[in-house]
Amino acid sequence: MDYAINKSSSEWRSELGPEKFAVLREAGTERPGTGELLDEGRAGVYTCGACNAELFQSGTKFDSGCGWPSFYESVRPEAVELLEDRSLGSVRTEVRCANCGSHLGHVFPDGFGTPTGDRYCMNSISLNFTPAE
Repeated sequence: MDYAINKSSSEWRSELGPEKFAVLREAGTERPGTGELLDEGRAGVYTCGACNAELFQSGTKFDSGCGWPSFYESVRPEAVELLEDRSLGSVRTEVRCANCGSHLGHVFPDGFGTPTGDRYCMNSISLNFTPAE
């Protein structure tokens, strides 16, 4: 897919640093329960950690108990790209930023009790948070 923002691996590596690069550009995963946005409860907007595109509103965040920030829907359907992921021997749905193609996490159909039934399980390190004014 062509993205609005296209950079080489060396450009991304230089801009993001090793930890963010491993998750955002190499589809890594941070350890559960360690992300600084896991317990963020303020009103605001979550954006892509690589390009700052808006991805999630704080009102859609919920405590799923999985160890990563969880949301029941993206800010707009076209804000994220959903791809089949068979990397761990099972079928999952990878979530990428539709603006730059960076890996954010995965979405699962087990967001029980949410309006959509979905759980967007995102890596904290793949997101930035801007509190509401």
